[in-house]
Amino acid sequence: MLRVSRLSAAYGAVQAVREVDLAVDQGSLVALIGSNGAGKTTTLHSIAGLHRPSGGTVTVGGRDITGWNCHKVVRAGVALVAEGRRIAPPLTVEENLDLAAYSGRSDKARLRARRDEVFELFPRLAERRQQLAALMSGGEQQMLAFGRALMTGPDVLLLDEPSMGLAPSVVDVMFETIARLHSSGATILLVEQNAELALAVSDHVYVMQRGQIVASGAPDEVRDRTEVMSALFG
Repeated sequence: MLRVSRLSAAYGAVQAVREVDLAVDQGSLVALIGSNGAGKTTTLHSIAGLHRPSGGTVTVGGRDITGWNCHKVVRAGVALVAEGRRIAPPLTVEENLDLAAYSGRSDKARLRARRDEVFELFPRLAERRQQLAALMSGGEQQMLAFGRALMTGPDVLLLDEPSMGLAPSVVDVMFETIARLHSSGATILLVEQNAELALAVSDHVYVMQRGQIVASGAPDEVRDRTEVMSALFG
C-alpha cells in the first residue's frame, strides 16, 4: 500500500533523512520509533507533502506521489495527524471536521456518515460539537486533529507522536482508538517516541537513528534486541 524507497530529505545543509526504506501493507499498523531528532517526523512530512524529499520515492497503491504538495497527497488518500494538533482554533468542532472533509474525496452523504463515525470514535467530540476548538483541552484538541484526518477518508493514516503532551488517561483513549481502527482494517504508519506504546499495538516496527533505519522486525523481535532497546532507552 505505502512504499518508501531510498528516501532522503535535507534541511539546508543538514541531511535529516538518508535513504530510508519502509513498507506499510494494506490493513497493517507499522511503527517508526527512535529518539528525538532521529528523523521520524521528517520522514512523515516527506510522505505527506509538507517537505520535499531530496531523493528517493514514495508510492501509495503503486502510484508515485513523491514531492506532491500536501493537498494533492490528501486527495491521493494519505492523511497526517501532525504533531502539535494542527486545528483551526476559531472554528467549532463541527466546522473543523467539515472544513477537513472538503479536502477529501467523498460526496455530502458520505461526509455526514463519516462525521458520525468520528463522533462514535470520540464521544467527547460529539458532546463538544459546537465548542470552539480554542477552548478545548489538549486531549480534546488531539481527538479533533485525529478526527479531521479521518474526515478525508484516507487509505493510509500517518500518526505523528499521538501521545505527546497528553495525560495518561487521554493517551489510553488515543491508543485504544488506534487499536480499534487497526482492527477495522485501517492502514497506519505510527511515529511514536514512546517505544513501548508503539510496540504494543504494531504489526511491524522500524527503528530509526540519525536519519537511517537501523533495525526492523516484528515487535517481539525488536524488543528482544538488546542493542536496539539500549539505543532507544539508554
